Amino acid sequence: MEADLASVSSELERLLRLRSIVFGMQLFERREDMEAISRIRRPQAVHTLDQIVGQASRLGWTVGITSEDLVGAQCRAVVGLGAAKTDAWYSGAHMKGVWFSTLEDAGAHQRAMNCVPDGRFQALAVGPLAAGKLTQPDIALFYATPGAMIYFINGLQWSGYKRFDWSVVGESACADSWGRALSTRLPSLSIPCFAERRYGGVLDDEMLMACPPEYLVKAIEGMQALAKNGFRYPFPQYGVQQDVRAGMAVSYSNKA
Repeated sequence: MEADLASVSSELERLLRLRSIVFGMQLFERREDMEAISRIRRPQAVHTLDQIVGQASRLGWTVGITSEDLVGAQCRAVVGLGAAKTDAWYSGAHMKGVWFSTLEDAGAHQRAMNCVPDGRFQALAVGPLAAGKLTQPDIALFYATPGAMIYFINGLQWSGYKRFDWSVVGESACADSWGRALSTRLPSLSIPCFAERRYGGVLDDEMLMACPPEYLVKAIEGMQALAKNGFRYPFPQYGVQQDVRAGMAVSYSNKA
C-alpha cells in the first residue's frame, strides 16, 4: 500500500504539475494509535487545522493532533475531534458581526457545514501520501490551479460518467473539502477561504480537492486516456483570433 500511494502521488504530481505535496488525512479512534506512527510530529503550539494542513502540504511533515492542539471548536468540529458541536457552536455567535451580519445568518452557516460527527475519533494525522506513514488514509488531498482541477475532474469522468455538484459555505471552506470528503466519502472540491490562505499558506490561484484515495487512481487512469487523445495539462493556448477549424479537427476529426 505504501508503494502504491507513493506512485499514485508521483503520477498525480506529474500529470497536474503540482507545486505542493499530495497529502492525506487519517482519523483515529484512539490517540495512542496516532502517536504510534513512526517519528510523527506533535504540535508545540496551538494551531488552526489549516496550519497543520500547510505543514503537510508545504513542508512535507506528518503531524498528529488531538482536540487540544486546535485553536477552537470551529476547527475541531469539521473533523469531529472532541465535543465541538455544542449549542453555542451551532448558534454561530462567534461569527456574528465578523463574517455574518446577524445571528440567524451565522447559525445558518454553521448548520450548512459538512462535518464529521462528534464522539468517535480522538486524533487525526495529516501527512504526505508518499511518506507512507499514513497506512490507511481516509482521504487524499491536493492543491492545484483551476485548470489542473478541471483536468482531474475530466479524468474522473472519463469512464462511469457522473456530474459533480459541490457547495460553497464561504468562510470555513474546509467543510467543503476535507469535512465533506471525510463525512460523505465523495470527491469534494473547494475554493479555500480566508483562514486557509492566511494561516495555511494557500496561494491565491489554488483550489483544494479532497477524496478517498481510490478516486485518485480513477482520475489518473482517465487523465492518461485523455493524454492519448492529445488532452494534457497545462492546456496549450490556441489563439483567440485564429480560425478554429484546424484546431478542432485535431481532436474531433473522424469522430462520430
